[in-house]
Amino acid sequence: MGASTDIGVELAHHYRHPALPEVDLLKARFVTHRYNRHTHDGYVFAVIEAGVEEFEHGSAVERAGTGSIVAVNPGVVHGGYAGTPEGWAYRVMYPPVDVVAGVAADLGAGPGTPAFPEPVLDDPAAAGLLRAVHRAGEKGDALAASTLLRTALAGMLTRHARVRRDGAPAAMPPAVREARDILHANLVGPPSLERLAEAVGTRPFPLLRAFRETVGLPPHAYLNQVRVRAARTLLDEGLPPADVAARTGFADQAHLTRHFKRTLGVPPGAYRSARGIGRVGGRGPREAG
Repeated sequence: MGASTDIGVELAHHYRHPALPEVDLLKARFVTHRYNRHTHDGYVFAVIEAGVEEFEHGSAVERAGTGSIVAVNPGVVHGGYAGTPEGWAYRVMYPPVDVVAGVAADLGAGPGTPAFPEPVLDDPAAAGLLRAVHRAGEKGDALAASTLLRTALAGMLTRHARVRRDGAPAAMPPAVREARDILHANLVGPPSLERLAEAVGTRPFPLLRAFRETVGLPPHAYLNQVRVRAARTLLDEGLPPADVAARTGFADQAHLTRHFKRTLGVPPGAYRSARGIGRVGGRGPREAG
């Protein structure tokens, strides 16, 4: 059975795979919600169940309609928003690189990183398997969910992936690498662009341009993304959102909530609740609030 096409109300569930907690799952229906441009350390596979999602993907803008699959490789800058006034509904799976690479190795793939060259795919069979992973996950069926996840990834890899054999990644300019390290070390009270440039031995505008060209985001946007990732870790450890905001450099809990939702699709409180943090019981999805 497919998802309802009544997508006028925004809902989102962000939860863990019952057998592989490092794999995140999202089931959502959005109309006005807009994702900030961001990246993921792992892959993104989304099945559009109703409506149209329009999304920035690198330097291009893509459209994914009902039944299609969105595939985003690790490290690719992307955003997302409704492609029609009615919005879109979708199910998303976020497997880490080692999970996908492990399945690729089991399939006999040679050395290299699996990559999906096309960001929008028309593959009803693969879409059905990705939906099935979600449904098993919602029921907490660890055996079915883990079996279906590997079957779904095998299908995606077999039909749509290429092995990227580009060896070491392109060298990051030393000034950008140093600036990035400084930002990672200073989530609270980061330097201004001028002081950051001075610290790495360059001028503000050349640093801004090189950082954007290398990382895909300007320093302030990159810092907020790092803060959100750090906030996820602290929330997973059980810290309340107000404390997390203070520890990760957000002005207050509202500031954390705004950036967290624009990156993950759900606010911090709903994220904690859906992942079973701070309550006794299972890890099934709950509505975001």
